[in-house]
Amino acid sequence: MENRVKGKKGKEVLVISAVIVAAFVLFGAIFPEQLKFGADWLFSVLTQDFGWFYLFTVFGLLLFALYVAFSRYGKVKLGKDDDKPEFTNFQWFTMLFGGGMGIGLVFWSVAEPIMDYMSPPSATPETTAAMYESMKTMFFHWGFHPWVIYAVAGLGLGYFAFRKDKPFLVSSALEPLIGDKVHGPLGKAVDILAVFATIFGVATSLGLGASQIVGGLGYVYGIESTTALTCIIIAIITVVFTIATMTGLQKGIQLVADIKIWLSIAFMVFIFLFGGAVFICDLFTNTFGGYLGGIITKSLWLENKSFVSGWTVFYWAWWIAWAPFCGQFVARVSKGRSIREYILAVMLLPAGFGFIWLAIYGGAAFNLNEITGGLIQAAVGNDYTTGLFALLQQLPVYALTAPLAIALIAFCFLGSANSATYVLAMLTSNGDMDPSKKLRAGWGIAQGAVTIVCIIVGGTAILSILQTVSIVAAFPYMFVMIFMCIAIMKALRLEFEPEPAAKAKKLKIEEKISEVK
Repeated sequence: MENRVKGKKGKEVLVISAVIVAAFVLFGAIFPEQLKFGADWLFSVLTQDFGWFYLFTVFGLLLFALYVAFSRYGKVKLGKDDDKPEFTNFQWFTMLFGGGMGIGLVFWSVAEPIMDYMSPPSATPETTAAMYESMKTMFFHWGFHPWVIYAVAGLGLGYFAFRKDKPFLVSSALEPLIGDKVHGPLGKAVDILAVFATIFGVATSLGLGASQIVGGLGYVYGIESTTALTCIIIAIITVVFTIATMTGLQKGIQLVADIKIWLSIAFMVFIFLFGGAVFICDLFTNTFGGYLGGIITKSLWLENKSFVSGWTVFYWAWWIAWAPFCGQFVARVSKGRSIREYILAVMLLPAGFGFIWLAIYGGAAFNLNEITGGLIQAAVGNDYTTGLFALLQQLPVYALTAPLAIALIAFCFLGSANSATYVLAMLTSNGDMDPSKKLRAGWGIAQGAVTIVCIIVGGTAILSILQTVSIVAAFPYMFVMIFMCIAIMKALRLEFEPEPAAKAKKLKIEEKISEVK
């Protein structure tokens, strides 16, 4: 009976999610202007009027994660007490990083610091102060905060699934609060929301990644950027990551993660050596300490509301939109780890790698921009997708690094897309941690198809609409994460409460002692 209920629930989430996604794409195809207007209006309201709520929520998640990690609860395992980790530490790290934001780092590591340099939050534009502020701001946007969001999202999933034997679903993490309602419409709504945010978040990433590849092909080889070319690239990538996902975690996803991390390291070393090592180290030293020292102030800073709404709140909403699938993925690969080990690793290791990455790319961009008299700045101002290629053009062996950069971009969103596909399959199969290859393939093809259809109908401009919609969907998911934190604390407290029998025995002993006295 239980299996039948589980299967039925899984099918309901699958069917309803598929219908909503299809209806959304159809509406966008028929009424693109109305969809854009509605999405932009909602986005404006949420970021402008509720920006403070995003800032407080994410800062609260940071405090919550640190408290749980360093409290007595930190020793509790994501699994049974005798469970061992499924992956080596290095494999674990590559998959943690690979399931997060590889494509974002490649996409924005040159563009964002230059854009902030031209229009900083508080400093005078295009000055040394603006350069320092832009680097600190980028560390803030890509540092600990996004990873703490993923860590908390994954904590609820991993704890209840691996230790309490609940279905590997977002809704399962709310059971201590809503009880059996988790199996009803409320639980289904939470899981459907997670599916919706995931598929459109990944569709956006697919489109942006393809756009950067097309931009790179145009910048390097003069190939004309067309909708057809963008769609062909998306189709090829979709086939590759679908095959990778079908092979499972141990093979396909791990292979993609390994290739991406080694290629990323190679690029970092190359750019560091030839992009101005001393300048990069000096800039990192001057800015990273400032980031750490001002992390609390920055977390709750709203003085320049326009900048905060357009950048910080946008990023926080974007990370929350990615939390369902990133959290589920990091939880899936972290079975057997203690809560303390899990939180610190998810927060510190990918963020630490990201800090080094951002320092090297951002530092080299500023150094080469100064040497070339503003060439990098001009390239970013013209088309921010070409910032990386403009930087590489100023370094040796451009004929080799340019195609490798395109390959790196491809592997970066391969990693995010195939982990998302795996998670979508789990979400729509009632949390089955080894979903069928048929379901994995279906969601892989669906993500590529949604992206291609949207681009054909609305061009690359529709990607911003998809991104906006995904971010709007993140607003209700914030409340899911807040309630998840409460549920986690409620469940963890029970871990350290004496069993009823032990309580009774203790009471009886105390009574006997009292009688003797």
